[in-house]
Amino acid sequence: MMAKTMHPGTAGIPLEAQRVLQQIESKKSKYRRNMVIAFAVLIGFMITALIVLGLDFKFMAKWLPFILAGSGYTFLVAFLAISLACILAVVGALGRLSKNPIFNSIATSYVSLIRGTPLLVQIYMWYLALPQIGKALEGYGIPGIQRLLTLPAVPAGILALGVCYGAYMTETVRAGIQSIKIGQTEAAKALGMTTSQTMKRIIFPQALRVIIPPVSNEFIAMIKDSSMVSLMGVWEMSYRALKIGRRHFQSLEMLIMVAFIYWIMCVLLQFCQEKIEKHMARGDRRIS
Repeated sequence: MMAKTMHPGTAGIPLEAQRVLQQIESKKSKYRRNMVIAFAVLIGFMITALIVLGLDFKFMAKWLPFILAGSGYTFLVAFLAISLACILAVVGALGRLSKNPIFNSIATSYVSLIRGTPLLVQIYMWYLALPQIGKALEGYGIPGIQRLLTLPAVPAGILALGVCYGAYMTETVRAGIQSIKIGQTEAAKALGMTTSQTMKRIIFPQALRVIIPPVSNEFIAMIKDSSMVSLMGVWEMSYRALKIGRRHFQSLEMLIMVAFIYWIMCVLLQFCQEKIEKHMARGDRRIS
């Protein structure tokens, strides 16, 4: 009976299982083929639209290296800001989960205040309003505080983006920690672990699987929002594109080019995000 259910030349794989695997592979191949066709149609449509608009492609190619030279500021601001945001998110999430009323109220107020005000206002607060606060403090006998609180554009942008995204990511981290079942904590306590040991060795490693995808999305959003430091005169990509576009009265070409660059950057980051998610969820993979 067993010999009838085996496919000849297949190292002992049952015929029914072989059919299922073939169906799965066929679905994956069909999906990949349809995705390639869809992207090809989309790219063709976009190229046609750009040609119809009568864009000056020579002008765009001439200024492309100049625009790309600002990508260093883009990555610098985004990387440092997301690093700061991750630190604030972990601290804020622990504060939100704390039973200490002081820590809990500080974390809750931080999240509420930052999420309830526009990012643009926060950027100007760090860049323009902070020196005024320093001046007021100097009036109370704190010498040199105004110069200390007068930040250059790049550090001000990093702090503004990091603090803002930290508030949003605080709720992400908190939700990830709370998604772990209470039995994990009870088992750790039964083994004699302290609260900090339980969080570090049991809860947080499991919560990372839940936290990583939304945090990756925040980093992609951070890449785009880093363009807001151009409001303070930082020569990143969008600032350079606006300058050249206004000077030569060809803003459409410059804006389309910088938008395409940001899109390519986000596509590459999305690819990395998918690889990280697959690695983190390798224990939950499905066959279809």
